[in-house]
Amino acid sequence: MKSKQEIIEYCKTLPETYEDYPFDDETAVMRCRGNKKIFVLIFVRGDVLWINVKVDPEWAGFWRNAYDSVVPGYHMNKKHWNTIIMDGTVPWEEVKRMIAESYDLVKPRVKKPNFI
Repeated sequence: MKSKQEIIEYCKTLPETYEDYPFDDETAVMRCRGNKKIFVLIFVRGDVLWINVKVDPEWAGFWRNAYDSVVPGYHMNKKHWNTIIMDGTVPWEEVKRMIAESYDLVKPRVKKPNFI
């Protein structure tokens, strides 16, 4: 099972990301620097680490059906967010994939030049 710090360190390997603590607790929020959008929330419920990740609505059900520890986003829009309960049942490679997909959904878009 990965620690909160290990998850934060993985998130920081993605371009232009940073760690934030906007709430009155220990919940860590990972954001994209260019637009300040959240792509991961990391928090403890009970004695277990949970993370919320943004998800393409077409994939939300896939992840929830694949792993019992992936559930609709806790305190989030259930269509666009999943929660991964970090109890060790979801392989780390799959967790990293979901984090990277979440990042891709919120990262700043590069504007293409408008040539006339």
